[in-house]
Amino acid sequence: MAKLSEAQGTFLQEPNYAVVAVLRDEGPPHQTVVWVDWDGEHVLLNLNTWRAKLEYLRRDPHVSVLVLDRNDPYRWIGIDGEVVEITEEGAAEHIVKQAGVYFGRDSYNFKPGEQRILVKVEPQRVEPYGID
Repeated sequence: MAKLSEAQGTFLQEPNYAVVAVLRDEGPPHQTVVWVDWDGEHVLLNLNTWRAKLEYLRRDPHVSVLVLDRNDPYRWIGIDGEVVEITEEGAAEHIVKQAGVYFGRDSYNFKPGEQRILVKVEPQRVEPYGID
């Protein structure tokens, strides 16, 4: 497991957007922009159940996450890792917390029937640029 520095972990907890790449069933990459978080050990992704990337991650746990500085796209951190947990537990509370980080509010507008899933990614390779 690769380790992130304190500054790199903090960077993941700020309102910076991430591009997540997973592999489609046919092999080519599938990329999407997502909110990202860090729990001190894992990269956290909060997904809903109807997105294709969740099924791709269940089939193949390898994932690449590129997080760009919201103010300077030449500061970034790339993390390759493996999904170690996919759970509903705490996911709804976590997305509300993320709404606070990204939008400064203490609520999240759930769609009717929306179910959130928390995905924990163990970093295996960390490549920072401009973030010590």
